[in-house]
Amino acid sequence: MLPDLQRLIQLQDIESRAAVASKAIADAPGRIAALDALLQSATAALADAKQSFEHNKTARRSIDKDLLADQQRLEKYQEQVMAVKTNEQLHAMQHQMKAVEAEIGQREEKVLINMMEADEINAAIKRAEAALTAAQARMASEKAAIETETTAHQATVAECAESRRTLVAAMDNQGAVDTFQRIAKVRGTAVARAEGERCTVCQVRLRPAVFAAVRKNDQIVQCDSCNRILFFVPPKPANTASA
Repeated sequence: MLPDLQRLIQLQDIESRAAVASKAIADAPGRIAALDALLQSATAALADAKQSFEHNKTARRSIDKDLLADQQRLEKYQEQVMAVKTNEQLHAMQHQMKAVEAEIGQREEKVLINMMEADEINAAIKRAEAALTAAQARMASEKAAIETETTAHQATVAECAESRRTLVAAMDNQGAVDTFQRIAKVRGTAVARAEGERCTVCQVRLRPAVFAAVRKNDQIVQCDSCNRILFFVPPKPANTASA
């Protein structure tokens, strides 16, 4: 194979590895931000649950206050009923007492509802606390992993840059490097394998003369369709059974 063609194939591998590493580095802040958003969401959920519990306690104090006031009113009526002198006064007092008893019943029902709500809120707080603990653990472990991966990717980018400089310096035909860069800028990849009279990237059929030239691997040949630099990998010889 033409040495410069072999170097271009190697250069494509270097550029591909560098691109993958660079993308991972660029994606790292977003991944960390997503973890931070998850943590903030879990923190907010716990805060909301605790605030609901405080509202529940405030409502309970208000209900208890009103219930106590109704009970005191009922006790007062019960004391006053002993002092009434006419049936009309008695009936009026009994009517007032029934009204207060009805209010007490409503207050007591509100107490039960409040207690059930408190149980539900306490359960929600426990779930929120567990979710926050899980989010904190995930944040710590995954953030550390992302940072470790980023350091490794940065090393890969630096290694690829050095390998690229060495490889380009060894090229006999610097014009081929310019061609490579121009194609890569437009297509992303500049080198493609030819197989079955086709470019394996764009899948366009090559002219017989072009494919014949590519099969020799002794010159820089470009795909007529996508302009990528082509190379050919000869098939491995089939194993023949011994007689």
